[in-house]
Amino acid sequence: MEYRRLGQTDIEVSALCLGTMTWGEQNTEAEGHEQIDYALSQGINFLDTAEMYAVPPRAETYGRTEEIIGTWLKKTGRRKDIILASKVAGPGPAWIRGKSATIDRPNIKAALDESLKRLQTDYIDLYQLHWPNRGSYHFGRQWDFTPGFEREEVIANFVEVLETLGEEIKAGRIRHVGLSNESAWGMMQYLQLAEARQLPRMVSIQNEYSLLCRLFEPDLVEASMAENCGLLAWSPLASGMLSGKYRNGQRPAGSRWTLLEKPPRDNPPAHEAVNQYMQVAEKHGLDVCQMALAFVTSRPFVTSNIIGATTMAQLKSNIASADVKLSESVLDDIADVYRRHPMPY
Repeated sequence: MEYRRLGQTDIEVSALCLGTMTWGEQNTEAEGHEQIDYALSQGINFLDTAEMYAVPPRAETYGRTEEIIGTWLKKTGRRKDIILASKVAGPGPAWIRGKSATIDRPNIKAALDESLKRLQTDYIDLYQLHWPNRGSYHFGRQWDFTPGFEREEVIANFVEVLETLGEEIKAGRIRHVGLSNESAWGMMQYLQLAEARQLPRMVSIQNEYSLLCRLFEPDLVEASMAENCGLLAWSPLASGMLSGKYRNGQRPAGSRWTLLEKPPRDNPPAHEAVNQYMQVAEKHGLDVCQMALAFVTSRPFVTSNIIGATTMAQLKSNIASADVKLSESVLDDIADVYRRHPMPY
C-alpha cells in the first residue's frame, strides 16, 4: 500500500481510504467490523465517516455508522492504528439539531461532543465540514446550483468556524481540519483567512470524483496542488454505477439504488458513458471497477481514494485496485471517452 502525506501535516495516510457510510443501513455492525479488520490487514490506515451516516440519511440511522466504528475501537483497542476522519453536517436534515445545523460555533461543539461519544475516542484526526452553509453543487445539484449569499456574512462565518476549530485543536479533541463538497472559491477563502489570521489550515478537500464526475478539474485541481490541499475522492465508482450493475434498468437486491426513489445518476448519457468505459476495460483485460479506482488513485492531486463496499468480495476487489497500474494506452482510451462524455450526470 502506498502512503501519502495529508496536506502539510506529519500524517501519512494510505492511498485508499475505507469509506463507511453503508454501515448501519446496508451493512451490519459485524460486517463493518469485518471490513475494518480486513482493510487494516491490507495496509489501509485511513477511515472516513460522518455524524450524518448511515446513507441514505434518515433520522433512524443518524450517527449509527460512528457507533459501529466506536464499538470496534472499544473491542480492539486499536485507536492508534487508524487515522480517523469524520464530519460535521451543514444545513439540511430537520432531524439534525432541530433544523439548526448551520456550521458555526455552537453546532461544531455540539456535533463534536456527540461524535466523540459515539466513536468512543477522545480525538478525531481529521474533522471536516460536510458541506457549506451556502449550499453545494454536489449531491446531484451540478446542473442547477446557484450560490446566493452575502460575502461579508460568509467570511465572518468562515472566521468563526476557523476560530472554533482552532480551540478544539488546542483542546486536543481534533488534530487537523478539512473541507468537503466545497468550491474553489470557498477553499481559497478558508486558506487565505487561516494564513492571515494564524488560524488552522485546511489540509484536505473531500469532493466527488470519478470517471463519470470530474468537476474537480481544472480549477480545483490547480488550487489543490498549488496549496497542498489534496483531494479525498468520494464516490469513485459513482455509487457503483461504473460496475455496470445498473445497466438496462437492473436493480440488484441490496444495492444502493434500491434504497433511492430517484438516483441522481440514472440517465441515458451516464449509462452510455458506463458502457464505453466498460469497453475500454474489456479491451485491455481489466476489471472495470479496478480500472476506475486505479484512475482516481493515480491522479497527482488525490491524497486518498475513498472506497466503500457492501460485501467482502467487493472490498477485496476494490483494495486490490491499489496494485493496478494503467498504461498510457488505457489512459488514452479513457481520455477519448471523457471527451465524448465530460459531464454525463
